[in-house]
Order: sequence, then C-alpha cells, then structure tokens
Amino acid sequence: MTSPNPNPGFRAWLDRRTGFDSLLRHTLDEPIPGGAKFAYVFGSGLLFLFLSQVITGVFLALYYVPSADHAHTTVAYITKEVSGGALLRSVHAYGSSAIVIVLLLHLCQTFFYGAYKGRRELVWLAGCVLLLLMLAMAFTGYLLPWDQKAYFATTVGTNILSEVPLIGNGLKRLLRGGTEMGTLTLSRFYVLHVFLIPACIFLFIAIHVYAFRKAGAAGPIREDPTNPTLPPQPFYPRQVLLDMGFAVLIIVALATLAQFRPMDLGPRADPSDTQFLPRPEWYYIPAFQYLKYWHGSSAVLGILIIPTILGILLVGLPFFDRSLERRPWKRPWSVGIFTAVFLALALLGIASHREDLRNPGVAAQLQKQHDDT
Repeated sequence: MTSPNPNPGFRAWLDRRTGFDSLLRHTLDEPIPGGAKFAYVFGSGLLFLFLSQVITGVFLALYYVPSADHAHTTVAYITKEVSGGALLRSVHAYGSSAIVIVLLLHLCQTFFYGAYKGRRELVWLAGCVLLLLMLAMAFTGYLLPWDQKAYFATTVGTNILSEVPLIGNGLKRLLRGGTEMGTLTLSRFYVLHVFLIPACIFLFIAIHVYAFRKAGAAGPIREDPTNPTLPPQPFYPRQVLLDMGFAVLIIVALATLAQFRPMDLGPRADPSDTQFLPRPEWYYIPAFQYLKYWHGSSAVLGILIIPTILGILLVGLPFFDRSLERRPWKRPWSVGIFTAVFLALALLGIASHREDLRNPGVAAQLQKQHDDT
C-alpha cells in the first residue's frame, strides 16, 4: 500500500480545498449539440469586452477626478501626459460601442436560433436585464470626459427621461442631482458607471451563465431545444479556440482603431454655449429621432405606451412563444415583428442623419463641432 504524496503540487493542493479541477472540467466538458460553431462566440465575446472595459476603466480611474472643475483636465492629462494613456482611453471608448454591437449580434443570434425556447426563460430574462445594464453603462460613461459633446449629449439624454409621464422629471432630477448639470451630476454618473452598474452586470452575468449551463446549449436551429439528438462535442477545445480567436479579433480591431483613429477630446463643457448642437452616441440616435415625432397629447402614446408594449414583447418572448419550433421561417409572426423593429431603428437612424445633412446651417455647425475636436 502506497502512502499519499506528502508534497503534492499546488494544483492538487488547491483542488482538494476548492474543487477547482472538477469545476474546470465541468466548464470545459460542456456538451454542445452538433459541435462548435462561430455563431456561438458572441456570448464569450461580450464577457471578454466587459472584462476589458473593467481593466481599462480601473487604470483610467487612477487619474480621473469626477468634478466639473477637474474632469476635463484629468482626461486631457491622461490623453497627453500619461504613457499609453491616449491608447488606453481610446480602447475603452471604442470598447463601449463594441459592446453594443456584439450585444445586438448576440441578441439576434439567440432570437433567430430560437435559443430562448425549452426551459431557457431565465437565460433570456437575464440577457434582457444585461442589455439594459450595458446600455446604461455606456450612457453613464459618456458624460465623464466633460467636454462639449459629452455634456450636451447627456443633457439630451436626461431630457428624454423627463418626457416619461409622471416619473420623468423626478428621474431627471435624481440623475442630475438637481435641475442643472454639474459636479453632482458627474459624481452620480461616476458612481453608477464605476460601481453600481458593473456590480449588477457581474451579478446578472453569473445568473445568465448558471441558467445557460443548467438548461444546456440548444444546438442548431433544427434541433429540439429540450432533447437535442445531434451527437454533442465538448466545449473544449474547438469552441474555446473559436472564442479565443474572436477575442483576439476584437482586441486587434480596438487597438487598430485606437492607434490610427484615437478618440478625440473636445473643448471643455460650456453650458452657456447656445450654438452647440447636441447629438447622442450612434446607438441612441434612433431614440433621439423617434422622440421628435411625438408632441402634445400624443406624447403618452409614443413615449410611454409603444415602448412599454415593445419592452413587454421582448422580455416576455419565451412566455408568449411557447412552441418548440425554432426554424425562423416557421415563426413568421415573431420573426416579422423582431425584424420590423430593427428595420425601424435603422430607418430612424438614417432619417436623423439625412435630416441633419439637408439643413445647411445644421450641417455646417456639426462639421464645425467635429473640426473643433
């Protein structure tokens, strides 16, 4: 009878105390019906992007001061004086847009694959919450440079909140810390962006991943979501390699943009500038344009009722669409509504851009603002 090794390796020592090896094996051996596919990389890509935002954000926070007097100065210092600061800030800023893009791709892939069906309601619900949280994190981070574009775009964004009947003005005052934008606004956005929203994102990522692992991968669209028949392949190595390749593609794209098109810092915010034309970031442009069409007595319909109905349809999709049929061409109603909403958002964005171009005064002012940065 052999005695146990008195000097086990660190990994064995750690495994006996934490179960690390069994957890790792459980993660890497996850069965994927039909095997690895590039279409499955968007979830891990989102996780990678979020972690990269956390890491770059921590380094930026070492220098940043969230006050109206110092915010712009500290961002300028990061950009011009800190070694690698301009690259780091640009990667962080472009990463915000990348999260929205990959998030929409993940949403579309999940919807068109019918991967919300068959005991996957919690996966979908947690994903919807993460969608809102990611958009909120992008919105709160946009103000922090405290330049003209950030200030006036956030003014537009908080004014949009005031259009919500009954609670809108209260929400606007809560976010701004009063009726006007200032240091209290910056400090509240900073706390939301750096602490509260990331904490909620970590929580719902854990819920999302746990619910996904509990339900299992749905597999290709022709598979039964509750009882896949295709022979499964483990998550490792093929899907891991695809996920890693996508992560490398993301970081190369972000680094290339940051190097050759570094993020600009505009002039310090000047609330008295009545000539500045505010425009939100590209992913909020459709909402910005949509709100132009609703005024007076029709505002409640356009600003409250229609978005509420669309939100209920999105969040409640797994409960409304109970069929196990996953093929998109066999789900004409849900696919038609989903596609129509995305087309409407795209058309609103195009309409906003064309409206600006058709007005010579607006086009000239927007070009001047772009040149000033």
